[in-house]
Amino acid sequence: MKSIKVLEKKISLYSKNESDYICLTDIARYKNADGTDDLIRGWLRNRNTIEFLGIWEQLNNANFKPVEFDGFRKQAGLNSFTLTPKQWIEKTGAIGLISKAGRYGGTFAHKDIAFEFAAWISVEFKLYLIKEFQRLKDQEQKQLGWDIRRNLTKINYRIHTDAIKENLIPPELSQAQINLIYASEADLLNMALFGMTARQWRDGHPSEKGNIRDYANVAQLVCLSNLENLNALFIQEQLPQSQRLQKMNQLAIQQMRLLTGDIRIKQLETGK
Repeated sequence: MKSIKVLEKKISLYSKNESDYICLTDIARYKNADGTDDLIRGWLRNRNTIEFLGIWEQLNNANFKPVEFDGFRKQAGLNSFTLTPKQWIEKTGAIGLISKAGRYGGTFAHKDIAFEFAAWISVEFKLYLIKEFQRLKDQEQKQLGWDIRRNLTKINYRIHTDAIKENLIPPELSQAQINLIYASEADLLNMALFGMTARQWRDGHPSEKGNIRDYANVAQLVCLSNLENLNALFIQEQLPQSQRLQKMNQLAIQQMRLLTGDIRIKQLETGK
């Protein structure tokens, strides 16, 4: 289970149906570590809370039960009125709150609702919670973008290696000789784009892990993806390796000039 740290408090996160839920129990610990359930029930007794939860459910939950909701709303604020998260969920069919049992249990709420609860606990805590939650989402978005770009490169590399296998590798070669051809063609792309082979990069970066492509920026990964497709085409056209290198180097220079000035590439680099 994911978590963030807000004002030195660990706040657990939970995902369900592509929605983010935040642990109200953890938020309540900021106010009273020994009375989290009482704080949550006290918040639920509030008429404004019931109205907020009801409106949120009506906007986001087609199966929400309005009749049961009206019953809770009429009683909210009375001294005799009590309500637990589990009762709210079971009676109204609510999806904005989740009551989890077990080691990682507690009361979780959709982020919209969790921010409201945090403001009820402490306006300061709410602001820090929003900041840390958004920071996590930004990191996840950057990682997602990186994974997509790397996977695109891998897919295109498969097209590239298939072209090598079909056009450059006679069946009588040994596996070691086949690997040399693959490495040679991979370095052809490295030379066209980076101006060096994988071995030359490793010799110049002995303390770095991974390979030259792991340290490529977004523009270089896009260009590399294009070069892999082009080299596959050039191989099928039976162009000599030296000609392919010259053509792809020229294309790499042209594409990098365009890509480094593209606003969309800059947005991917910064995550904004």
